[in-house]
Amino acid sequence: MCLLAFAWRVHPGFPLVLVGNRDEFHDRPAEPVHWWPEPEGILAGRDLRAGGSWLGLSREGRFAVVTNYREPGVVTSGRRSRGELVVDFLSSSATTQECMDELAENQDEYGGFNLVIGDGNQLHYLTNRGEGRRSLEPGIYGLSNRRLDTPWPKVVAARSGLRRMIHEDRIDQNTLFDLLSDRTPAPDDELPHTGVPLEWERALSAAFIDGPEYGTRASTVVRIDAESGVEFDERRFGPNAEFAGESRFSL
Repeated sequence: MCLLAFAWRVHPGFPLVLVGNRDEFHDRPAEPVHWWPEPEGILAGRDLRAGGSWLGLSREGRFAVVTNYREPGVVTSGRRSRGELVVDFLSSSATTQECMDELAENQDEYGGFNLVIGDGNQLHYLTNRGEGRRSLEPGIYGLSNRRLDTPWPKVVAARSGLRRMIHEDRIDQNTLFDLLSDRTPAPDDELPHTGVPLEWERALSAAFIDGPEYGTRASTVVRIDAESGVEFDERRFGPNAEFAGESRFSL
């Protein structure tokens, strides 16, 4: 997943409101969000190549999401899949703090990553690229494939849009999905310089990436209310943004 915006303890009725787009090559096999038979109690999509996930919840109220850290030219073969970070936390019986300690100790086993995990009472951020770990205070955050709140244009736009929707109390499913559907690339003078060709920088700067080989595979909206009720909505897309299905879960 390459774009996230989330509000933590900002809306009085929903302690966590999250929107996100997962961008990936269309030929990489994956399963839609579903309840996993093994490990039990995980609601998430599943990467069928490495077996992990990008975003998920557990019946025990845990939440986790991971993004890659964009590092063109850095070889990560032979390391553990970053999708394991989500699965390991959601299936663990250790406390959130204990999980953070273990992850921080073993972070060099993975390629560059950003990880956000929580248990309903606290939310933590961990990266193995420079910033380390921290507990997140109430606020509105944005994340793509650099560190938390790096001001890439689509991160700034997503945070601003979510802030506006929270302020206006417009956090219904369709309004939040609209925030994720913007296909407008950033102007060239605002593009980040991450080591990929200019055409790629342009394409990757849009919130929603529409392409024949690489693009937005899933848009996700998660809302957790003050009573720990969860609404998890996912819309999926194929090459050239062809609609491929939708799933909704309430728990």
